[in-house]
Amino acid sequence: MVVAQRYGEGHRILLTGGAGFVGSHLADALIERGAHVVAVDNFITGSKDNVARLVDHPRFTLVEADVSEPLPPVEPLSARFDAIMHFASPASPTDFEQLPVEILRVGSLATLQLLERAVADGARFILASTSEAYGDPLVHPQPETYWGNVNPIGIRSVYDEAKRFSEAATMGYHRGRGADVGIVRIFNTYGERMRPDDGRAIPTFITQALRGEPITVHGSGTQTRSICYVSDLVRGILLLLDSTATGPINCGTEHEMTMLELANTIVRLSDSTSRVALIARTADDPERRRPDLTKARELLGYEPLVGPEEGLARTVAYFKAR
Repeated sequence: MVVAQRYGEGHRILLTGGAGFVGSHLADALIERGAHVVAVDNFITGSKDNVARLVDHPRFTLVEADVSEPLPPVEPLSARFDAIMHFASPASPTDFEQLPVEILRVGSLATLQLLERAVADGARFILASTSEAYGDPLVHPQPETYWGNVNPIGIRSVYDEAKRFSEAATMGYHRGRGADVGIVRIFNTYGERMRPDDGRAIPTFITQALRGEPITVHGSGTQTRSICYVSDLVRGILLLLDSTATGPINCGTEHEMTMLELANTIVRLSDSTSRVALIARTADDPERRRPDLTKARELLGYEPLVGPEEGLARTVAYFKAR
């Protein structure tokens, strides 16, 4: 399967969460294609530093705004967009406790407003969804046909259910308003520009290893994640953008590791003397996580390229240089 590039030179793309971890890497890739990118971010978890090298680029515009509110009537947002990519949302475990209402609003109000705009503009709409839509899965690996095992009132529910609502809204606009949509379910992604204090395992472990502190692994450490380097994720998202696929489509890798394996790998790559310390497990923490990539391969021709050793080494080097 080969997906031809449809979006690039001359196209205007609205990217929400454009100063975030994934969003900023997407902005880089879209600019490299020749697109005009209007990135919107309110910086509650994103950072201007992530897009500092783009701020003077003639095809990049950064607008500070909360997409849960009506978009401000400024010139960069008034002209028609060819594609709208909704990647705004706090997404880490610490955010679930600290920013629950913000997460719910950006997954509901913002999604509905952006879908309305996509219909009005005739723009392709790409939704960043998540493997959290599967909750603590009872099926392994997780295919897109699996409906999930989600606690609707647990600590993680604000994120899980906001994304599930966003998916429902996206499909509702597709079926009821003819919106051209694509949904990507993002599995555990890592790389440069992650926040060191965002509560996710990889930046936490790297920060602790570089400081020589104990590596705090939740529970027994036998729970797994399949980790995906950010360049692989971005390539998969752009394949979905260029395709006519609706999805949802899983995007990630099959590099499944236990948390203990991940911690020990990071200690080794960091040349650290840190030791693992087991701490209490968080509520509703998924036991196993690995995507079934059959759909991504068949519909997009997607294949992850960066293995954990290479990707983690790059990420450790980034945190060392900070």
